[in-house]
Amino acid sequence: MSWTKGKRGPLAALAVCVLLPLGAAGCTGGEAHGGTVASSPVGKVLDETDDTGRNLREVSADDAPQVGLEVTPDPAGGWDVRLAFRHFRCSAPTTRPAAVTGRGFARLFVDGRGVARLHGTAYHLAAGVVPRGTHEVTARLYADDGTVWAVRGKPVESTADITVSDAEAGTPGPPAASPRS
Repeated sequence: MSWTKGKRGPLAALAVCVLLPLGAAGCTGGEAHGGTVASSPVGKVLDETDDTGRNLREVSADDAPQVGLEVTPDPAGGWDVRLAFRHFRCSAPTTRPAAVTGRGFARLFVDGRGVARLHGTAYHLAAGVVPRGTHEVTARLYADDGTVWAVRGKPVESTADITVSDAEAGTPGPPAASPRS
């Protein structure tokens, strides 16, 4: 059958009528109305949440992303945070909110309080954010839809303890950052 201008018009209109409803149904954001997370073929979204209220996205240990955390004192004041990833890449801040295997962003917490959303491996933690004493710095991995990557019901994260000896001068204590998983 040859395609002529007269035959393409009705067929093209039919194709649009068939595909348009399918496309509209398939275009959903990362969250449905009411704050629930849309289903995704990546892992399994659990009813359990992390301490910030985000649903966990369970993946097998073999496929799970991993994060390492190193916190070192900055001679100019504050702390330098470095993340190391395995089976994970940071997405651009403008990425569509959908879960993609091994992609997303990290959130940085100090003593359980969120301080930054990271789309890279480095961050400078200002001296004023961590007062005198010992503090937990945690990096947790999220999918782009806001769910938390998890293995066996636990968020994928890494934590380090840091000790600040003189917060008023803005100088950290000795290089006392010990990582924990």
